[in-house]
Amino acid sequence: MNQRSAHEIDHRVVGDDIQCVEITLDPQETVIAEAGSLMMMDDGIQMQTIFGDGTGQEQGMLSKVFSAGKRVLTGESLFMTAYTNQGATRKTVWFAAAYPGKIIPLDLRNYGQRLICQKNSFLAAAKGITVGIEFSKKLGRGLFGGEGFIMQKLDGDGMVFVHAGGTIVQKDLAPGELLRVDTGCLVAMTVGVHYDIEFVGGIRNTLFGGEGLFFATLRGPGHVWIQSMPFSRLADSIVAAAPRAGGSGREEGSILGGLGRLLDGDN
Repeated sequence: MNQRSAHEIDHRVVGDDIQCVEITLDPQETVIAEAGSLMMMDDGIQMQTIFGDGTGQEQGMLSKVFSAGKRVLTGESLFMTAYTNQGATRKTVWFAAAYPGKIIPLDLRNYGQRLICQKNSFLAAAKGITVGIEFSKKLGRGLFGGEGFIMQKLDGDGMVFVHAGGTIVQKDLAPGELLRVDTGCLVAMTVGVHYDIEFVGGIRNTLFGGEGLFFATLRGPGHVWIQSMPFSRLADSIVAAAPRAGGSGREEGSILGGLGRLLDGDN
């Protein structure tokens, strides 16, 4: 077997609906992660804030700035955090996502050493993985795609950890097979999948359908990962359920809500 360029980290995903991932590092092994995703770590692991994904660190400041600049285009932070085991024995570090869902461990060697993913889905990866950008070739994807004009591109021969909201559904698409997906529900896909945006159509669908004006079309061959609860949908539901400014919020969704406000003297 050819030697990997990425560090060979071990892992264990823990939990059901709100998951975290335990990553075990041999001495001098490193994992990179999004800033703010750390849950806990053993003594002996050193944290270091780095530009971008850490690639090009040996090639001078210009390469570092270019690596970080790619992340700015995807709407992510300029910086990531590298966790290195500086001890003499194996150490563990734990990561968790910012909202409920599933963590998907993926070995890029099984997917042609490249995946395209939603810009907010990357959680962590072995050192040596490149977290880049994937430009859409069509303007419509950027204007209406939900994931924006740019998606993330993960390159390398090691492990990556992707987070998705709700339940994960995976599908293998045959050559020419078409799958229509809500634009926010697409998590990741292999490079052979053709991704585009399609107008829902129909005046009633447009005005009253409640599903948005556009959906993503995924055409095989390739493998896709779909999430049941995009973060944007979860956020919209929370905002819609939140009590109005100045209200008590008691029994807001019940028949007695209005009566209760009257009895309390609320206008």
